[in-house]
Amino acid sequence: MEDDVFFFDTYAFFEIINGNPKYNIYTESQVITTIFNLAELNYGLKKKMSKEASNNYTEKYYQYAVDTSLDDIKNAMDFKIIHKRLSIPDAIGYTVAKKLGIKFLTGDKDFENMENVEFVR
Repeated sequence: MEDDVFFFDTYAFFEIINGNPKYNIYTESQVITTIFNLAELNYGLKKKMSKEASNNYTEKYYQYAVDTSLDDIKNAMDFKIIHKRLSIPDAIGYTVAKKLGIKFLTGDKDFENMENVEFVR
């Protein structure tokens, strides 16, 4: 596992965009995410800011999206069956992070104390 590479959950993107100083150290990290997290990000931002600003953030982070395989989706939905409260993007992201051997960066309370999670609030 690379210590300076993290899978950014949608929660992490929101915290960085909102200026949470606890996330400052992660802005220098290598970012990995999925298109599913970007969809969730774009939707959440559009509820709070302009369409243009929301789309600009999504475009900025698009370069960090990795491909998601059919096996990733199947494994993620197995994980979600067990952890029902998780969103589909969360389940896919966590599964992809584990597959890649990198920490899943989030402050989502549903991930607190889970293995392979960098939990920051």
